[in-house]
Amino acid sequence: MAEKAFSNVIGFDDAPFERRHRGRVQVVGAVFAGPRFDGVLVGDVEKDGSDATASLTALVSQSKFAEHIRLVMLQGITLGGFNVVDAHALSKALCLPVLVVSRKLPDMDAVRNALLTHIRDGGAKWDLIAALGPMEPAGPVYVQRVGLSRHQALSVTRHFALHSHIPEPLRAAHLIAGALSCGQSRGNP
Repeated sequence: MAEKAFSNVIGFDDAPFERRHRGRVQVVGAVFAGPRFDGVLVGDVEKDGSDATASLTALVSQSKFAEHIRLVMLQGITLGGFNVVDAHALSKALCLPVLVVSRKLPDMDAVRNALLTHIRDGGAKWDLIAALGPMEPAGPVYVQRVGLSRHQALSVTRHFALHSHIPEPLRAAHLIAGALSCGQSRGNP
């Protein structure tokens, strides 16, 4: 039996912000149907807050793309600083698999230390990250996954890696988010 292919994907990334920023941080979702860029969703999350899962759920479920999206990709498990996405809850709420992608392995000891010493409710946020398990290599990137196999994760990252190692929905979301915040795109996703 062949494994399911994921042709319609949304990738989310947050906009850059100053370290001293307080309040809301913009989040961009780039929707792709295969290699075709189909649309954009824009929302926000509280910096270092706890509303990322609810915000992404609402953005996707209330969009015109909701019935077509088959996979949610995240550029890392946090948005707006340390606003941790509960990937299991997001997957359950949307009835969709969730794939977290990172260009490099994060220093999980440093993340844990920062959460536990500097972030309100850091222990609960760390528990959400730990519940995903360690990041796994998927070609030149690293992933965490909910609702899809390791083989599917590798296949989808390769399929959507058109212009870099980062899948195109995440690359586009990163570029758009940078432009919204800074007036122009900047840096690598």
